[in-house]
Amino acid sequence: MAQALGAMGVSVGILDLAQDRAEARADSIRKAGGTAAAFRCDVLDISEVKQSYDAVCRLWRAPDILINGAGGNDARGSTSSEFHETSRMPAGEGQSFFDLDPAGFRRVFDLNFFSTFLVTQVFSRGMVAKGAGSIVNISSMSAFRPLTKVGPYSAAKASVSNFTQWLAVHLAHTGVRVNALAPGFFLTEQLRFLHFDPKTGEPTLRARKVMEHTPMGRYGEPDDLIGPLVWLLSDASRFVTGAVVPVDGGFSCYAI
Repeated sequence: MAQALGAMGVSVGILDLAQDRAEARADSIRKAGGTAAAFRCDVLDISEVKQSYDAVCRLWRAPDILINGAGGNDARGSTSSEFHETSRMPAGEGQSFFDLDPAGFRRVFDLNFFSTFLVTQVFSRGMVAKGAGSIVNISSMSAFRPLTKVGPYSAAKASVSNFTQWLAVHLAHTGVRVNALAPGFFLTEQLRFLHFDPKTGEPTLRARKVMEHTPMGRYGEPDDLIGPLVWLLSDASRFVTGAVVPVDGGFSCYAI
């Protein structure tokens, strides 16, 4: 997303907990002729978020757009199996709902939902002050249809969708629009690890289920998100706010 926007002439500020990753992306955008800067920031630390916002404003001006892309999962908040069947899970083998670590559950909420709240609260102030802006949050297909095993992730992404709609109404008179993208299954490095056997390269049972329920029969590619993103950020969607747009190859509308 940052790379594509940079190529379109947007001055891109990249916030990342890992300074080297942010710098690498910013450098890639600059080498392609764009304008970008990297900011080391823990998006769960309000003081760091405010410092990053001030740095962006000093370098350019108050931002016109905001993309909340922080997120992820934590294995401590995931169950080992889809269904809880006590007769098939001996004590100490696997992780049931009753074994979930509250810290892991909370971590998933912090990463996906609380970061979205904090960054939006800080970065949208300038947008409201000038009466224009577009915010795009990253929800997930699991917000529509909770995925098995990853209960806190699905719940957190549902919170992102709900917050998107709430804030869209709250800011409707300010000129700031708030929408979200809800990606389906994109073959990220984390998903590749979960969906393909590291030894054989063969798809796992979960991967086969995903493809069976994705009418277009493939994983999403990064470029598949760019069109919907640009539409939501631009005046092409000037009468659209509070929308959560599926980008999922039909996953959300397919039922047997």
